[in-house]
Amino acid sequence: MTIMNAIELFPTLRNLNRADKLKVMQFLVSELSRDEEPSLEQGATYSILSPLNSHAAAHQLAQLLEADDQKHNG
Repeated sequence: MTIMNAIELFPTLRNLNRADKLKVMQFLVSELSRDEEPSLEQGATYSILSPLNSHAAAHQLAQLLEADDQKHNG
């Protein structure tokens, strides 16, 4: 397998049709996002924030929704 650097790829990429260029872009964006995502370790425990049983948050949300409803419906 031959490994090419980016400069060697440019002429080949220029000759691709539009659909193939979009596929290359999607591949690269996917690779970049995968590199930036924090990876989760198998078997590890992670805390998850949840509004479950948060009555104060539910009350505040209800007030905000009611105020927004009054603002839009008079």
